[in-house]
Amino acid sequence: MGVFKIEGGVPLKGEITPQGAKNEALQILCAVLLTSEKVRINNIPDIIDINKLITLLGHLGVKIQRNSPSSITFQSDEINVSYLETEAFKQEGGALRGSIMIVGPLLARFGKGYIPKPGGDKIGRRRLDTHFEGFINLGAKFRYNREDHFYGVETTKDGLQGTDMLLDEASVTGTANIVMAAVLAKGTTTIYNAACEPYLQQLCKMLNGMGAKITGVGSNLLTIEGVESLGGCEHTILPDMIEIGSWIGLAAMTRSEITIKNVSWENLGLIPNTFRKLGITLEKKGDDIYIPAHKNGYEVKTDIDGSILTIADAPWPGFTPDLLSIVLVVATQAKGDVLIHQKMFESRLFFVDKLIDMGAKIMLCDPHRAVVMGHNFESQLKATTMSSPDIRAGISLLIAALSAKGTSTIQNIEQIDRGYERIDERLRAIGAKIVRA
Repeated sequence: MGVFKIEGGVPLKGEITPQGAKNEALQILCAVLLTSEKVRINNIPDIIDINKLITLLGHLGVKIQRNSPSSITFQSDEINVSYLETEAFKQEGGALRGSIMIVGPLLARFGKGYIPKPGGDKIGRRRLDTHFEGFINLGAKFRYNREDHFYGVETTKDGLQGTDMLLDEASVTGTANIVMAAVLAKGTTTIYNAACEPYLQQLCKMLNGMGAKITGVGSNLLTIEGVESLGGCEHTILPDMIEIGSWIGLAAMTRSEITIKNVSWENLGLIPNTFRKLGITLEKKGDDIYIPAHKNGYEVKTDIDGSILTIADAPWPGFTPDLLSIVLVVATQAKGDVLIHQKMFESRLFFVDKLIDMGAKIMLCDPHRAVVMGHNFESQLKATTMSSPDIRAGISLLIAALSAKGTSTIQNIEQIDRGYERIDERLRAIGAKIVRA
């Protein structure tokens, strides 16, 4: 395992362009299994999780032609469905959380889909019930092997049938999986309490471009009229909103003047205003975000009645849970107090002990809530040695290290590489003193 050595307290300056959205790419890449025709995907991030999924698709028989470092053409005209029942697949599919989304397309097109219990961040319980209840509602038969945690669904002789369903949670990956199954089902499917994140909207727009008939895109009620087959298309992935939020936090904490290029403002939702509530100045310049150097710090804005500011995650258009770790770190250097409420995952805040070791004043109330008592901006965090527990905590610790006084070491950086493309190179380009060792 590599480590990052980071000399903190160095102001940065320049422009940085966000990578393609990881969470969108995981869905889009699985959707290439729905057609035998060529599908070209642009702005694919070069990160561990995405590359693992591309490798898995290749082992399933998908033909992969790289057009450029970020553009690939896929063709799924000779899929080896029997690979799903091999030991190699059990190892490969279980190493990646996003592998769960191959099940919907395979079920729709080939009548069966299997998956071992998928991996991913250890941030709490991540149930799969929504996915499989949706497949069952469409008429699939479900089986689960408790000994090796192997999930499977198969169609009956009648195939998948359109139906009405109310999801028990607005799961993004669950909605994506069910939509990909329903586009080739017979009849009409309605999905109520569907996720409506930009990632899911992008998937639906791509599927419609392939010949699907999906309406209600962007709302929590999707209507899908099944079609017999889908064709090829070309699709470009949005910039990663989580990376954009990370760079906003980095700029403020390191007192840096940074421009984030080509951010797709219309798809950022509450992200800009949430950082503004922490007192961070950011300006819209065309489709860029400009953050001036916060040399005098930033001050938390309390609620109208003077109550402590609370920042909580919620389904879209609420604030994305993937940015709460970054918000928590940024709040440690703000003037004022903030209550962070992570509703979705019960282990995501368990990295705060590392920030406390750096001098942050944080009170962990319970697994879901932490009160951050902001420093005076002149009181820098102290450098330390720490380990990255998951992708989002990892980038948060990296931001903390870049703002801290002294040289920090971050171990287990593969967790950061899973979600952030060539992050050390890109940070050095704007002046960061970071070395991969």
